[in-house]
Amino acid sequence: MSGFLFEQVVFGPIKSRRLGISLGLNLLPEDEKHCTFNCLYCECGWTVPINKRKLSFPPRDTIKSELENKLKAISGKGSFIDAITFAGNGEPTIHPDFCTVMKDTIGLRNSYFPDAKVVVLSNGTMTNNSHIRNALMMADINMLKLDAGTEETFQKLNNPIIKITLQEIVDNYKKFNGNFIVQTLFTRINYKGEIIDNTQPAELQAWLNILKKLKPALVTIYPIARDAPISEVEKISPGVLNKIGKMVEEAGLKVEIYN
Repeated sequence: MSGFLFEQVVFGPIKSRRLGISLGLNLLPEDEKHCTFNCLYCECGWTVPINKRKLSFPPRDTIKSELENKLKAISGKGSFIDAITFAGNGEPTIHPDFCTVMKDTIGLRNSYFPDAKVVVLSNGTMTNNSHIRNALMMADINMLKLDAGTEETFQKLNNPIIKITLQEIVDNYKKFNGNFIVQTLFTRINYKGEIIDNTQPAELQAWLNILKKLKPALVTIYPIARDAPISEVEKISPGVLNKIGKMVEEAGLKVEIYN
């Protein structure tokens, strides 16, 4: 499967199962995916190999202009939005001007829809950079991915294209002092004859142990909702997700489940 790409810098608004009426920001190229992960379940498809990337990003001024035009149009119609969300065709924090784009976005939000939340959906691979961490802390909702509890599952499921370990990501998450939201997608995948399943008991226990150390403000868990680049990706049932959610609650953490 080829995957779905966002063909605009600003897209939507769309109805999000987690964020309400959300206006999306795509800081990546419109014709290919750019990411530090190559997750087996990603709706955008496979990550372009590093040696074949164009490495071109929409300029900061273009992002700011297109966002302001869209916000003006929405406001002029008397409509509203609940969120402005950094998402799109890959990892938003790899944009070279991510930090200044964040400041621009907050300024425009304050001018047009002060009650809307600025949201970042990130895989956390750039959080070793203090400037990126500071920019993420400026967001109203800083959502960081944690799909695995063990190194083996992390490498197979999230399939990073850069050299990074789960422990490195967890160590960087600790620097947020709990001021972030964990987002975890649970799935079971048959890939090249191997079953990759982050709902197995040992995997869940390792994941919970990490959560207990990180103490995030919230844990959000959800199943696959859109097409993946491979066909054998299983959607985890509401019953299983509810059991996992109960485990998170019993660990003393707040959880939201999106079936």
